[in-house]
Amino acid sequence: MPTALAVFAHPDDIEFVAAGTLLRLGEAGWTLHYLTTCSGNLGSSTMSAEETREVRRRESQAAAAVLGAQWHAPLVDDMEIVYGVALLRRLAALLREVRPDVLLTHAPVDYMEDHTETARLAVSAAFARGMPNFVTDPPRAHIGGDVTVYHAQPHMNREPVGGPVRPTLAVDVTPVMDRKRAALVAHASQKAWLDESQGMDSYVRTMEGLCREVGAMSGAFTFAEGWRRRMHAGFCASDADPLHAALTAHVVLIGDEA
Repeated sequence: MPTALAVFAHPDDIEFVAAGTLLRLGEAGWTLHYLTTCSGNLGSSTMSAEETREVRRRESQAAAAVLGAQWHAPLVDDMEIVYGVALLRRLAALLREVRPDVLLTHAPVDYMEDHTETARLAVSAAFARGMPNFVTDPPRAHIGGDVTVYHAQPHMNREPVGGPVRPTLAVDVTPVMDRKRAALVAHASQKAWLDESQGMDSYVRTMEGLCREVGAMSGAFTFAEGWRRRMHAGFCASDADPLHAALTAHVVLIGDEA
């Protein structure tokens, strides 16, 4: 059975930009895995870090259940996602255990460094999957086979200095928006925090607006999630595009791949 692994930074990041695609893959019979690299423990102005960590763990587990995905425990606390070998060894161990056919992660450059560093770590973990002499934590044997890496849209569909980012592949998530919303709403502690810290007003409306914008880019769908396939070298066959192959009836290609 084909497998997809989503590796994103914070609890609720997956729900913003990748949950609809995971739901579509689940409908197609794929096994789904869900990891947020950090715990979300700093995402509150009213709870302690310890209490926030536990609340966000429960919310994240509930969201993964809505998506039908296997939840994996975070690796570090907030603001501790720093590209380094210790964290890379832990993420590479998980990747070798899951053996994904598709790896979904953040845009390679995004508005905050936690996102960008998570993307870097996820890509490196995938690259190191077949290196017998790269020791993971805990130790896991190297694996063979392809893994195709897809980068999500950056937050606000913009690069950090404001330029628009267009995906090369758009997945129609219109029919699964109710479940995508439900997964995001599971992160109930985040409504007040995002309102206060990032001016999102309603994080659900923000998510819907971003998906509507990608839908408009697709020229075909009301709501969509956008992806850019990472160059194949070191990961998969040059013509590998398993996300497109799995969801052909629900996908449009937008322009040429970078």
